[in-house]
Amino acid sequence: MTYPQFVDHLVFLVSDVTATERFYSNLLGPPSHRTENSVMYTAGDTRLFFVDTDNPGAYDKEKIGLNHLAFGVRSLDELHEIKLQLEEAGIANSGIKVDHYGLKEFIWLDDPDGMRIEFYLRPS
Repeated sequence: MTYPQFVDHLVFLVSDVTATERFYSNLLGPPSHRTENSVMYTAGDTRLFFVDTDNPGAYDKEKIGLNHLAFGVRSLDELHEIKLQLEEAGIANSGIKVDHYGLKEFIWLDDPDGMRIEFYLRPS
């Protein structure tokens, strides 16, 4: 059997692509591509698309669908640097916590639409 080797892309509907771009540029650097109603970033081999929607509704991480998106970091030093970058950008976050399931350090925060984002330590 053949199985996928990576996630090619994820598409997220957002209420305000400009606010989303400001937020994610602080987390992921400049976007790889931008149109009038969408912005794209890359994280490793995965492309992340954020697209304006005319029907935003309210995001709820506790209902069916995406609970959170976790970006992997390879060292505790990297995680500390990300924490500093978030603070310098004025982005509220949890600070470094320890996951009680995997016993690994992580930081969580919410994007402008309330979607939960994590930076999770997964050493190589």
